[in-house]
Amino acid sequence: MATPLESWVEEAAKLTKPDRVVYCDGSAAEYQRMIELLLRAGDTFTLNEKTYPNCYLHRSTVNDVARTEHLTFICTPDKDEAGPTNNWMDPDAAKHKVGALFDGAMRGRTMYVVPYIMGAVSSPISKVGVEVTDSPYVVASMYIMSRMGNVAMERLGSSGEFVPGLHSLGDLDPLRRYILHFPNERLIWSIGSGYGGNALLGKKCFALRIASVMAREQGWMAEHMLILGLEAPGGKVTYMAAAFPSACGKTNLAMMVSALQSQGYRVWTVGDDIAWMRIGDDGYLHAINPEAGFFGVAPGTGMLTNPNVMEALRKNTLFTNVALTAEHEPWWEGIGGPPPAGMINWKGEPWEPSKGPAAHPNSRYTVPALQSPSISQKWEAPEGVPISAFIFGGRRARVAPLVYESFDWQHGVFVGATMASETTAAATGDVGVTRRDPMAMLPFCGYNMADYFGHWLEMGKRIPHPRKIFHVNWFRKGADGKFLWPGYGENVRVLKWILERVEGRGAAQETPIGYVPAKSGLTLDGLKISDEALNELLRVNPADWENELEDSKQFLSKFGARLPQEICEEHAKLSKRFQHLVTA
Repeated sequence: MATPLESWVEEAAKLTKPDRVVYCDGSAAEYQRMIELLLRAGDTFTLNEKTYPNCYLHRSTVNDVARTEHLTFICTPDKDEAGPTNNWMDPDAAKHKVGALFDGAMRGRTMYVVPYIMGAVSSPISKVGVEVTDSPYVVASMYIMSRMGNVAMERLGSSGEFVPGLHSLGDLDPLRRYILHFPNERLIWSIGSGYGGNALLGKKCFALRIASVMAREQGWMAEHMLILGLEAPGGKVTYMAAAFPSACGKTNLAMMVSALQSQGYRVWTVGDDIAWMRIGDDGYLHAINPEAGFFGVAPGTGMLTNPNVMEALRKNTLFTNVALTAEHEPWWEGIGGPPPAGMINWKGEPWEPSKGPAAHPNSRYTVPALQSPSISQKWEAPEGVPISAFIFGGRRARVAPLVYESFDWQHGVFVGATMASETTAAATGDVGVTRRDPMAMLPFCGYNMADYFGHWLEMGKRIPHPRKIFHVNWFRKGADGKFLWPGYGENVRVLKWILERVEGRGAAQETPIGYVPAKSGLTLDGLKISDEALNELLRVNPADWENELEDSKQFLSKFGARLPQEICEEHAKLSKRFQHLVTA
């Protein structure tokens, strides 16, 4: 008798009609076979074996270089279940429309069955997914990004407890590109794209959109958050989870080389993108990183911004849409130094400055997490790590100070629900536009975000020891348009203040938005920063916040009566605090 997995694969093959079906074993030899197929296809190239051993450059189709949020759908019977911030499609209509695109889509190709585990093999928090795909690039990427193959098959056994994902490149026509999520069935369909965010179905599709639905139903949390450990003098490590929209320095923070290392402060990486959290027996939230690799944005990554990842990706790395030097080494803007002569751009053309960036702004590296020098000894701890602080952040030129602490959990949920950031190249669309991105989950929440806020509020009541919530903004600018804060390794000074606040220390002053560090609260020795810049970094300007209050009110009004009353209350209280400040 067929297992649920075998039955589902048979059903997928019947629809897509591949020439053959191959179950992946997750071996290094299999990875090399996928690479050989990519090399033969002519869109993948071997990098310099001396300087980048076992590293490859893959070029995707020029119209398939980023997540396509406008083609990403949540398919629920009731449109309100998806909510106003998600694209919605009726499940039956979706299966009829997109099923026609899948019909025969793998004819002449091989269907690869990729069973994988999100999370450490032995963790009770981990879950199994199975992606079927006709893309060797996806198989190779999933080898790096998950625990795939035989280990997943052993964990699954004859059980039907897995999240199925059907992926086909189709014809890569954007007009026939869809990324569909069926939360009620825990099912994912993706066609017409080979880009990681659309095609690696264990990543955003399962680990956030489907997992967020599962988490709400089962009483845990699936969040778009890095997990880091801050080691203090004496060796104690305090773990923090932080949410930032894509390309806002999230990976750099997770792998930061501390500017206070000489004082005994060091940052350890548990995860750079996704956190799954459950309430532990000790009454604290415990988090795991469900991924096994880093799928990071290359441009802007260099020895100044992220030396740990630069060291990590010198071997066993799959690069996508970066430039290629004459020495067959990867190159991108921000890697350090001027562009070398004789470079080939991400489209495979000889590069010159008039042709625009040499590497695509959303070009990527896919690298095993274990290769980072900053990887935590606890990064695969089955029970996860206890979270002591939540951090929300975004890219704001004005409004938000460098860091502030919310008054309590409910206020912190409001802070996360109204956070905003300037858009980046990680998603298709305009760059530099400020948009609301609650908890950095706007593109990734698999259900109505009003209910998602309600889940956060409910978790605050259920967690015996709810943790403090903070907001940071590394990107505040002065009147001259320049950044006021140096960022990168210096951000550990802010983490140190957060740690001290968690431990009941850390000088702070109360403002209408929360607790902002007192000047004496931040460790600034060795840092060249003027009093004027520091004042501006920590300033809470009522005029700026008047606009912010109106803009956030308009955003929250999208959710109508479904918005939790507690969020409305926090907005009203914030407005009142500013009124008192102005009239005082």
